[in-house]
Amino acid sequence: MATLRETRDRITSVRNTSKITQAMSMVATAKLRRAQDVIIAARPFALQTQKILANLASADSEFAHPFFETRKAIASASIIVISSDRGLCGAFNTSLLRAVGLRMKELRQQHPGVVIHIIPVGKRAVNAARKGSETIVREFNDVFQKLDYNTAVEIAELVSDSFLALRTDHVELISNEFVTVMRQEVRRMQLLPIVPNATSGTPDKPTEYIFEPTRADILETLLPMYVKLQVWKSLLDSNAAEHAARRMAMENATTNARDLIKSLQLIYNRERQATITKEMLEIVGGAEALASS
Repeated sequence: MATLRETRDRITSVRNTSKITQAMSMVATAKLRRAQDVIIAARPFALQTQKILANLASADSEFAHPFFETRKAIASASIIVISSDRGLCGAFNTSLLRAVGLRMKELRQQHPGVVIHIIPVGKRAVNAARKGSETIVREFNDVFQKLDYNTAVEIAELVSDSFLALRTDHVELISNEFVTVMRQEVRRMQLLPIVPNATSGTPDKPTEYIFEPTRADILETLLPMYVKLQVWKSLLDSNAAEHAARRMAMENATTNARDLIKSLQLIYNRERQATITKEMLEIVGGAEALASS
């Protein structure tokens, strides 16, 4: 049984931990507000871009952009994995890395002999990729310390050049999506080749556009921008989801710490009362021994 001093020290330690987790929860809440505003503002533009892309892709034309090319045999695939730079955010990274492992297994079953390349974004993804056997194309560390659109441009150009140069036949992006403060989901999207019919918000009746200068010129500009936009949106989503997950994890940790303090306080009071009772019995016993002698 623990002594009174050990129990008291443990209460102090848990109380200090609860103060730390409460402070981290407050910091995550402040960061979440900013990250949430940014991703909510970015979604309408991304949705409208998808609608325009779907219309342009469905228009009758002899021009076919290489980004739409679906290759019969997939010999090489690239997966962009977006994680967090730091931990203490619950199952945020664990769920993501589990989904990546399952997806790689599916790719190997669907395309025997496929070579998988990993592009890890975030320290947790980089550390996990280093432990695996897949080839790492390029590592992106500490991107969420100061999230910048240029990072999305670098990633998008990296996979786009590889796809156009036939070094990879298939590009996917796996990340956490911010749904609500209480809910974050691991999402997977096919980045290249682009599948227009899979874009959200595709209208039943395609809008007729007047192309100026030409449909080919517009696609040459729009499609690279679309790829960059999807990567940027995923980075923003992951950033907001990380802060939401950390906030919930720290709130749960603070609640658990307070519950533990209450339990330890009861144990401490019980032990203290038992010690006092024992001392009183010893005094009474000593007095009776003196009286009888």
